[in-house]
Amino acid sequence: MASEPNFIPGRQLNGLFFEEVVRPILDRRLPNLRYSAALLGPGSDVLGYDTARSTDHGWGPRLEIFLPEATYRTFAPLITAALREELPTAFRGYPTSYSGAEHAAEIGEPGNINHLVNVYTWSSFLFVQLGIELTSTLRALDWLLMSDQALLEVTNGAVYHDGLETLNRGRSQLAYYPDQVWFYLLASGWKRIAQEEPFVGRCGEAGDEMGSRIITARIVRDLMRLCFLLERRYAPYSKWLGTAFTSLRCAAELTPSLDGALRSNSWQERQGLLCVAYESAARLHNALGISPEFDPKVRYFHARPYLVLDAERFANATAALIADSELAEIRDTVGLIGGVDQLADSVDLLGRTDLRRRLALLFKAPVD
Repeated sequence: MASEPNFIPGRQLNGLFFEEVVRPILDRRLPNLRYSAALLGPGSDVLGYDTARSTDHGWGPRLEIFLPEATYRTFAPLITAALREELPTAFRGYPTSYSGAEHAAEIGEPGNINHLVNVYTWSSFLFVQLGIELTSTLRALDWLLMSDQALLEVTNGAVYHDGLETLNRGRSQLAYYPDQVWFYLLASGWKRIAQEEPFVGRCGEAGDEMGSRIITARIVRDLMRLCFLLERRYAPYSKWLGTAFTSLRCAAELTPSLDGALRSNSWQERQGLLCVAYESAARLHNALGISPEFDPKVRYFHARPYLVLDAERFANATAALIADSELAEIRDTVGLIGGVDQLADSVDLLGRTDLRRRLALLFKAPVD
């Protein structure tokens, strides 16, 4: 595969691939075809985090082509066949053919390229990616069942041609959670911190240094994800969480304390550095102006010698902002359990739309 000096980031590579190869084939074989072309869906290249290391599987010349509902059945197989027959075996040094479940790139047989130019309608793509139907208005619960990663894979990436004039408009409608859903997720994020913030000290005091470190790491991750919510940004899954965190406005302020807490060799030092991060996050929340302003200073946990923010204050105040009837019922009967990213930590679950949708049962009011 290509070495680092010759590496072309996927967004750039596929823009060239579309303009220089795919578009001319479609113009010649299917003149006057109305379509859009983009690089969306799974992949580090979609998020702009790809490097030369990414090129070993699922990476290379590839696209999504979108057709109108009315013409999809007619033209989708024609597009697939035309590209299979006419694509070159390589583009800019990267093979255009792929094999196996991991989509390993390989030099294909001329005239029979097993390409990764997939054809969808916008609605079918959203159903596969997010499990939502365009024919109905999105409910609050629909938003809670869509992972941040899945939403990033739709709203990030690159649009190279929007002949249908639907991709950019559709992506903007999914750019971030509606305010009421945001309030619920933000309250749930604070709730997670409130539930564990005294445990760093309690484990350490009990002589459980490993337990204290584990709790610290959990809180650091929850604080990082909370910062994405505070800045109204979707957070990627674990592999890219740290990378994406560096792009947040608050990263320069919080990174030293979060990184220091993870490196600390005593629970007292861990607790102290987490307290610095707590206070920074509290000030960020106060600056939003969405709820009463709280004292961001840490305090003791009851009569115990553990310093905490008392994040429950922020959770409750944000939860009180919820006026949407569906979310209010979830808040009052189920509680601040959060969206799928806050509920679950299984990559297999979060990566599958059908499994995420099954979690809808958790948000239903209990039956007497």
